[in-house]
Amino acid sequence: MCRFLCETFFIIFGTLVAFTFCMTTATYKPIEVSTPRATMTPCIFDDDPVERDALTTLILDMGYEPISTSDPEEALRLIRVGRCRLVFASIHLDTHDPYEFMSRALRCDPGIHLILMTAEYTLEAALEAIRRGASDFLPRPIDLIRLKRTLDDVASLYDQRRRVRALEEQLLKDLEFHGIIGKSPAMLEVFDFARKVARHYTNVLLVGPTGSGKELVARAIHQISPVSQQRLAVCNCSAMVDTLLESQLFGHVRGAFTGATDTRPGLFEYANGGTVFLDEVGETSLAMQAKLLRVIQNREIQRVGSPEIKQVNVRLIAATNRDLRAEVLTGRFREDLFYRLSSIQIRIPSLAERLEDIPLLVQFFLKKYNDAYGKDIAGLTRRAQTVLLQHPWPGNVRELENVISTACITATGDFIDLSDLPEQLQHRTSRLPGDDEWQPLSLDEVRKVHIQKVLQMCNGNRLRAAQILGIGRTSLYRYLKRDGLDTAPRAHTTGAAA
Repeated sequence: MCRFLCETFFIIFGTLVAFTFCMTTATYKPIEVSTPRATMTPCIFDDDPVERDALTTLILDMGYEPISTSDPEEALRLIRVGRCRLVFASIHLDTHDPYEFMSRALRCDPGIHLILMTAEYTLEAALEAIRRGASDFLPRPIDLIRLKRTLDDVASLYDQRRRVRALEEQLLKDLEFHGIIGKSPAMLEVFDFARKVARHYTNVLLVGPTGSGKELVARAIHQISPVSQQRLAVCNCSAMVDTLLESQLFGHVRGAFTGATDTRPGLFEYANGGTVFLDEVGETSLAMQAKLLRVIQNREIQRVGSPEIKQVNVRLIAATNRDLRAEVLTGRFREDLFYRLSSIQIRIPSLAERLEDIPLLVQFFLKKYNDAYGKDIAGLTRRAQTVLLQHPWPGNVRELENVISTACITATGDFIDLSDLPEQLQHRTSRLPGDDEWQPLSLDEVRKVHIQKVLQMCNGNRLRAAQILGIGRTSLYRYLKRDGLDTAPRAHTTGAAA
């Protein structure tokens, strides 16, 4: 009986083992791993067929698939189209210009790894080759261990860059906020605040330099607001005179002015229930500011030439590159309108304040203009990247986009190089803006110049100038008298200040 049970147990156990093995074999699939060797194709340029074939065989035995040629133009073509990122080039130091091929290859692709080989090896020649841009300088006969190490190092670096580029593309998608790119703390703060206010705001003031992306932020706020399905109307207040701006915003009736052949609604009516974005609101006149204040306070408009008052329900986003608080003190902007607009204020940083965003922005613009121009530019060379990071960017993101757009048109290789950038970037200097006019001054002289500029800005109104300077009117008079600037009679001065 025991024997029968044991035999039965082994039969069942064997059947289970066999079944498990068959299932495992049937479902198992080997995982394919992409090795660095499979991603890199070396190019061998040598006019000696014996040496060329011997090196080709060695590299094949090491697991790579090289392309060999004796024609320098063919080698340069392979570099230009991006077929080869690693080039072994044989040179003769006794020729007129032994580094001519290297110079031409680096002009085609400044990012290639160029390894020179020669039988006339000297330390001076090796150092000169490295200074000119070579990755390595190998003496012949070539040492196999050094050759393998060089190949493996370049292949690993090439594969690392490929994986980093893939990660950057994914990062670009993750860091995009409704068409705005940024990973710097300043921009992440903007994104976070925009999300918070989008669902609750009525009026928002965006402050930032020209070209920093204020309109993009306004569009993002509208897109994530409860009225995102309604219209967004955009108006550039600095592009129109008062009469045309009033007609554009509030509309007009037929015959209201010369050329008004029909009745048209304005942007406030057009975007009723949605959002109106007023760009450069600081450029508007005091009369126009009074009309905007009425829209904000009473939610009503009046077409040009019509006595009828219409009710509107719009969200207002205003943007300016001016310091509206200073404009209020100088009397060029209404104080009540400023406080109505600035209840929620978002400051957009300049590009110089978020230089860490430049690589992401460059990648974003490269993708955009590769698609637009039908190109496949992979990136920028190191020296081009260095120039972009050291530029002060007075035009902010808009200037950077124009630079990349122009470079995509002019670039002929896979990478944008220094020669593809605008001329002012190619011949940049390390001097700060205004260095030509700068000269050392004493504190008294600095104070005198500053007071003169503030007075000029205030059109001679000394009361407003004193408010901006943060001093009393009596103190301002004392400084003016001390500096010899108070040449007007006292009675006239008091009248001007009033």
